Amino acid sequence: MMMRIIKAFTVSRLIKAVAVALILAMIVSVLGFGADCAAIRRSVLRLHVLANSDSDEDQALKLKVRDAVIDAASGLVGDAQDEAEAVELARERLPRLRAAAAETVAVAGYDYPVTVEIARMYFTTRQYDTVTLPAGMYDAVRVSIGAAAGQNWWCVVFPPICLPSAVSHKTMEDVLDAGQQEIVSVPEKYEVRLAVVEWFEAAVNAVRGWFS
Repeated sequence: MMMRIIKAFTVSRLIKAVAVALILAMIVSVLGFGADCAAIRRSVLRLHVLANSDSDEDQALKLKVRDAVIDAASGLVGDAQDEAEAVELARERLPRLRAAAAETVAVAGYDYPVTVEIARMYFTTRQYDTVTLPAGMYDAVRVSIGAAAGQNWWCVVFPPICLPSAVSHKTMEDVLDAGQQEIVSVPEKYEVRLAVVEWFEAAVNAVRGWFS
């Protein structure tokens, strides 16, 4: 009888030990994945265009502004070697980008105010073309039309994925290591971990909003 109790106790402890080991392995895996996601966020500069509203007219205007800004942003990042340099180059071009956006709004017959700025902002996990970026805080060239309450459009300006005439020849392969490149190009392989990161980053962003 005693031997059975000892054996049951030993098996129970073994199961608990295995469970703890699995949990620790998952935590280590997620932490490592989170570090890669953080590196991706530090390597990318995004372009974000927010429509005045979700009306058909305002959404159509958003796309016109998008085209004008992309055209004005040709060569925006120049010979930037990293995201920090790209941000500074973009900052110098903000007046030109705003002028292009404002002119497009006026020509279309609207009197919406337009702001163009470098913003630090939260994005959910999203895909552009063949690139999927994990959720979190990114630097972005943000173009706000009117109330900026409508659906938005975004792309990546460093590396210049959506700037076909850009001077810079940097690509994702140039700014991300092999593991990070796999995350953005094969997101289905990391679906669960991307979901965990999005949940965590959304919670952090919500807390940040409470204290801002």
